Amino acid sequence: MQQIYLGRIVAVAVTPGGRAAALYRVSSRSFPNRRAEIAPDGRSVAIVPKPGFEKDSGKNPYTAYNCARIARGRAVLANGSHADPIAEKILMGMPARDALALSLLAMDYEKDGHSTPRIAAVAEPEAKIGWLGTVREDGLDVRSFSLPPGTLIHLSTYGHHVPSSRRVSEFTAETASEACEFIMGKGVFGQFSNPVAAVAAVRAGESFELAALDG
Repeated sequence: MQQIYLGRIVAVAVTPGGRAAALYRVSSRSFPNRRAEIAPDGRSVAIVPKPGFEKDSGKNPYTAYNCARIARGRAVLANGSHADPIAEKILMGMPARDALALSLLAMDYEKDGHSTPRIAAVAEPEAKIGWLGTVREDGLDVRSFSLPPGTLIHLSTYGHHVPSSRRVSEFTAETASEACEFIMGKGVFGQFSNPVAAVAAVRAGESFELAALDG
């Protein structure tokens, strides 16, 4: 089966056991030498160049950024530096919908020669509700999705770049580490090419557990 290139991917999910999750995958043809680095406090993750490829950040300013934040019991995952303002607005008490819409609108799509959309996912503490948002050259979309256990819905920078309930698919992971493995190449994600790194957040107690996986 020929694989499809979708670029970067975010998703919200509910584990088979009923826990909320959010996932992110870096897929890249131009800058594959990157890794995901979890902060010492375990509450954020950054995408950074692998050792020896630090100069890549000078070639393209969109290649290094915080991609995951935990804020007020919610998980924010995104394909760029907009993860931080989304999380900061949630920390100030703003609802996920408003934090997504305002941050995406303010930062706009990436001015990288491809007009790459900014995409983001927010997993709420309530297991069945997740948000997907995107700002593209042709519009802004923020939508909530109510998912049954064992399902997932994804959004990408190319191809699948509009939030849609038609993309609900099976999700078998229970832990953040398993979720990273899943988005890197299991289930529906086995169809998508050029995986580089993955980050996932799965609800654990009163917050979310973060995990990262390099390709």
